[in-house]
Amino acid sequence: MASQRLILGSGLAILLAISAASIGLDVKSHSDVESVERTLGILKQISDMRPLLRGAESAARGFALTGDPSFDAEYREASTALTSAFDGLIATVKSDSDEARLLADAKTQVDRGIALGAELIRLRSAGDTAGAAALTSGGESRVVTEKIGTALERIVAEERRLLTTRNERSKANGRLLLAIDLAGVALILVLATVLTLTTRRSRRLLQDSLSATQATNVSLEAKVAERTKDLGAALEEVRRSTAVMETTFRSMAEAVLVIDAAGTVLLSNPAAEKMLRYKPGMTVQLLRAQSSIFHADDITPMKVEDMPSIRALRGEEFDGLEFIARPLHGGRQVHLVVSGHPLRDNNGQIAGAALVYHDITNSRETEHKLQQSQKLDAIGKLTGGVAHDFNNMLTIITGTTETLVESLRSQPQLARTAELIDRAAERCRELIQHLLAFARRQPLEPRTVDINATVVDIAKLLRPTLGEQIEIDSVLAPDVANVHIDPSQLSNSLLNMAINARDAMPDGGKLLFETSNIVLDEAYGAANPDIAPGRYVMLAVSDTGTGMSQAVQDKVFEPFFTTKEVGKGSGLGMSMVYGFVKQSGGHIKIYSEQGHGTTIKLYLPPARGQAEVEAPAPLVTHRGSETILVVEDDALVRNYVTAQLASLGYKTIAVPDGRAALALVDKGEEFDLLFTDVIMPGGMNGRQLADAVMKRRPGMKVLYTSGYTENAIVHHGRLDEGVLLLAKPYRKAQLASMVQQALGE
Repeated sequence: MASQRLILGSGLAILLAISAASIGLDVKSHSDVESVERTLGILKQISDMRPLLRGAESAARGFALTGDPSFDAEYREASTALTSAFDGLIATVKSDSDEARLLADAKTQVDRGIALGAELIRLRSAGDTAGAAALTSGGESRVVTEKIGTALERIVAEERRLLTTRNERSKANGRLLLAIDLAGVALILVLATVLTLTTRRSRRLLQDSLSATQATNVSLEAKVAERTKDLGAALEEVRRSTAVMETTFRSMAEAVLVIDAAGTVLLSNPAAEKMLRYKPGMTVQLLRAQSSIFHADDITPMKVEDMPSIRALRGEEFDGLEFIARPLHGGRQVHLVVSGHPLRDNNGQIAGAALVYHDITNSRETEHKLQQSQKLDAIGKLTGGVAHDFNNMLTIITGTTETLVESLRSQPQLARTAELIDRAAERCRELIQHLLAFARRQPLEPRTVDINATVVDIAKLLRPTLGEQIEIDSVLAPDVANVHIDPSQLSNSLLNMAINARDAMPDGGKLLFETSNIVLDEAYGAANPDIAPGRYVMLAVSDTGTGMSQAVQDKVFEPFFTTKEVGKGSGLGMSMVYGFVKQSGGHIKIYSEQGHGTTIKLYLPPARGQAEVEAPAPLVTHRGSETILVVEDDALVRNYVTAQLASLGYKTIAVPDGRAALALVDKGEEFDLLFTDVIMPGGMNGRQLADAVMKRRPGMKVLYTSGYTENAIVHHGRLDEGVLLLAKPYRKAQLASMVQQALGE
């Protein structure tokens, strides 16, 4: 019994021990299961953190690239979730010092990564694209991300190691429990199976999560790349549009000024520098101070408050405002049309103005010439009608006085009175003939006339009339064509012009007649709308007298206009010449400068059946490349000559007077030929300009041009013999030939 009890007791003890061991193993197995579950939970939490980490980084980069607010919101959501997940994970492993230390290191890197993303978003929101680009290109964000990933991988590895250790321990306990209790073994096996399945499922879920995260990253990168491509295309389109607008702005013929509220010029184009004499750095106040500003009538000064810039800065919008700017220090005045528009800021306040100027000087000059022609035509029609009716009455008067004179032969006193009436009627008849000549209604008797012979005959008759103090000379082209005109009217015209020349030379001088064949081209016809381009015979009468102002030239052909004292001229001489030339199908042109004399040129059509005037030889194919300084006060002529020289390959610099030319020379402007008008305003003629340029640049080549005939200029002594002079008007072929000759070609 005792043995049995001992055995039983031993057995019981063994059973108790086994039970205790089984219980202990069960307790340990239960603890291992809890550890495994905690490990699986940690692995799942780490798996959930990876998409949050990648999402935060991608959202920050997406916002830095595009500025899309949705990326900012996405970043804040991912950052908050990531911080919360890390805090929960740290709380889970706080009992394990090693894991807690690893997670603390990872948390530090996560906080740094979140701070970098927040800084990147702040820089992009502040518009600091350079700072954002520098932060992105620095790569610190990627380094932090890699450190976080490394820390997480170490935690996963540690958890997997623990899971493996616990699995091995569970297997050992299982074998002991199998020896003790088949049920325990079965339970342990079931538990091991469950743990294995759970682990596989966790791994599968982790892999699926990683795959989904990678797919999301690929999709996000594709979207970012697409948005970046669209942004690049938009930027390129903006660059192209900007380049086109800048090219258009700089090539505009109109002058453009954009000013701020204080009058500072913010933007200008090259036309503003040429048209307005604007220089970079000038304000509109300084620009305005360079000239006297008048209204379009060229008489009324423009008040400061009426200036275009002032009106635009007051908020006024206007188009077609005309004014005239007359430079204070020499130079040609310009007639401008300006449009003004105020510029407003986001609050509707005036921040500046845009002003666009158009130069209408040439068109106004052409209009002036056309108006002069129309005025003379209108006066001619009126004069012709009056003269015609007056002629009818004179017919009765002259016929009656003749009868009266015959009938009063026996009464001498009354006969003398009748003869006075008859002579007065004859004077009236001559006056009416002059008026009819101006009105182009005189009865002409045209025939083929040798114009050179007519000039020679008139010159002989004029010598005793003009007196010894007037030297008469003539330069007649031997091959000049005949003209079909009324010879008596031609003689009267030459006589009238010679008498006017004599009166302009009270102290003596020189009178020159010149004839030549000439061709007036399309450019001359465009500048003088009352003449058709073609072949003409030119007859010029030049004097060295006092000359005429522009105001006198505008009225010189009007009937009864005269600058002579009362009783010394009827004012019908030049109007008769004008009417005769026009009625004959010709053209008349005056070139005159006060103090330098006058040249009157008659252009008469050649007679039919005569040898036509030879057209100039075709222009040679030679093209130049030199730079020519053109000095010409007449804007139309200046534009014409620069265009012709440019078509011949030459570079041109054009100025209106000698002072402007010398300013360029003193500034160091390079050119190969000085092409200057002889007579110019501003106190310096062409010869004086050439002398001044030669002093500064010895050996400079010079070509002169003038509206006076070449022989008149030479005989006046204004130019030395041997100098080159191109007489106006000239054709392109003549210009090319003389320029080549002046350049020594």
